[in-house]
Amino acid sequence: MRLFISVVLAITGSVLAKDADCHFKLKESVALPRGWVKHGLPPADHNINLRIGLPQPNFKLLEQHLYEVSDPFHERYGQHLSKEEVEALVAPHQESLDSVDKWLASFGIGEGDAQRSPAKDWVKLRVPVALAEKMLNTTYYVWKHLESGDYLVRTTSYSLPVDVHAHVDVVQPTTMFGRFKGSKSTVVSIGDAPDAPKISTSTIDIGNGIMVDPSCNTTITVTCLEQLYNATSFQRQGKGTIGITGYLEQNANIQDLETFFAEQRPDAVGSNFTFISVAGGINNQSLAAAGDEANLDVQFAFGISHPVPATFYSTAGRPPFIPDVNTPTDTNEPYSDWLDFVLSHPNPPSAISTSYGDDEQTVPESFAKKACQGFAQLGARGVSLMFSSGDGGVGDNDPNPATQTCFTNDGRNVTRFIPGFPASCPFVTAVGGTTNVPEVAVSRFFSGGGFSDYFERPAYQDKVVQNYLNALPKGTYEGLFNPNGRAFPDVSAQSDRYRIWVGGRAILIGGTSASSPAFTGFVALLNDARLQKGLPPLGFLNPLFYSQAAGAFNDITVGHNSGCGTTGFNATKGWDPVTGLGTPNFGKLVAVVTAGKH
Repeated sequence: MRLFISVVLAITGSVLAKDADCHFKLKESVALPRGWVKHGLPPADHNINLRIGLPQPNFKLLEQHLYEVSDPFHERYGQHLSKEEVEALVAPHQESLDSVDKWLASFGIGEGDAQRSPAKDWVKLRVPVALAEKMLNTTYYVWKHLESGDYLVRTTSYSLPVDVHAHVDVVQPTTMFGRFKGSKSTVVSIGDAPDAPKISTSTIDIGNGIMVDPSCNTTITVTCLEQLYNATSFQRQGKGTIGITGYLEQNANIQDLETFFAEQRPDAVGSNFTFISVAGGINNQSLAAAGDEANLDVQFAFGISHPVPATFYSTAGRPPFIPDVNTPTDTNEPYSDWLDFVLSHPNPPSAISTSYGDDEQTVPESFAKKACQGFAQLGARGVSLMFSSGDGGVGDNDPNPATQTCFTNDGRNVTRFIPGFPASCPFVTAVGGTTNVPEVAVSRFFSGGGFSDYFERPAYQDKVVQNYLNALPKGTYEGLFNPNGRAFPDVSAQSDRYRIWVGGRAILIGGTSASSPAFTGFVALLNDARLQKGLPPLGFLNPLFYSQAAGAFNDITVGHNSGCGTTGFNATKGWDPVTGLGTPNFGKLVAVVTAGKH
């Protein structure tokens, strides 16, 4: 996009907007989140990549289509929508398009100065902070995060002209103070992992004819997961596709992947993934630059799903803002850029895992709901989206209880459990964590889970969640969570002591950032099984999992997810906000998803 803003134009915009000051109406205001302090003012020519989200008046209709094509008991099950059909359903009214264009034009911003999403529900443009302040009748500041030392250019409130107000859902970056991060625990024994486990003559009988090597209690490998989840006899044909998202300059190293395959998946040696750069993301192949998060994700997701064709997306992270240095741009959460990109793609992978997230309360509700609508669009097109549930238990995605901050960001600073996003979005499948054989809820760090404060509980999980709530002793954690919110996680998988290769060294690593790609690998195999029979991929999974496939999970009844100075919720019979429905029994799931005409 050309650099179209000059000092003269900014002054012109100031004059044009001055007469309209009295016609501005507050759009959004937030209390400053805990841990941030005002550092100063950004340079007037500091550039911001503004994203303007327009209303989707027919989203309810899209949601109806999504649930119909995702419900195994509906006659439309599996009849996913095309990219063009989805875009037509989420397109804004012409009146909204005209109103926003007129508003932008009043600041000298023309048609060629902005980018629009295929459905035209997002407008993106780069402007200097001085002009953004005029457009939004606000003042931006540089804010410093005390714990990390990070800096952001943000405001705590902004306004829009009255005649534009109803035609814009959200403008960012404005009030978003999220610190997008991976859901992984501390790496264990870097460069000093135990030797690769050898096949034992003894096994652990976990029931239903499933035998697991005892070494899986100390080291998780692809073989362990195939044994534990009853997938050793599946005949793969490599149909379908799988994707992994990478962020924050995490590089997936091909040499490490080859070493991992040679050790744990010999039939995959010589295979590779397709690399796709999003918004300038790179995948540096220096061993010194190999990322533990990225390597974990691709090694286990692609190791489990081989020979399903695989894609690794690298989305450029947020450039750090350095005070007194004219950093070129200031961006949103990077998953927004990935979502824009993948929605514009005609054939995205049919199973995608993301091991990153924020505390829900640090993402403005307006933006969270807009992003969640984007995930719904992918589900309607037949894409299964998995997100790690987080590693802070009922806390703030911080696995260290001593540094958890379980307080609301609404100015009240009230003690509150902290749900995670995007796991709290009802249109994704949130994956929690287990450990040991037989499995229990993970204890070395804590499986993120709980109840959203932004999203209502969806109908597909209403019965099982209400059963859980009814069984809670009266008054348990009253006021600490929203019992009517979307509950998560939905499912779980092993999440501790995964053996991977990073920079030429074997390490052990854990977190729900391990369970999500592992679970996604098995979803890719389920799609392989369906495609072998001429059936479409599964798409949005939750309506299936909470109904027809509910009996195809290993129920986890031991453990809890501590956080916020509490023991959190307990794992129990049936669904629970620690391990969800449980871990997959792949053999049973295959039988469910390949039965019948759907």
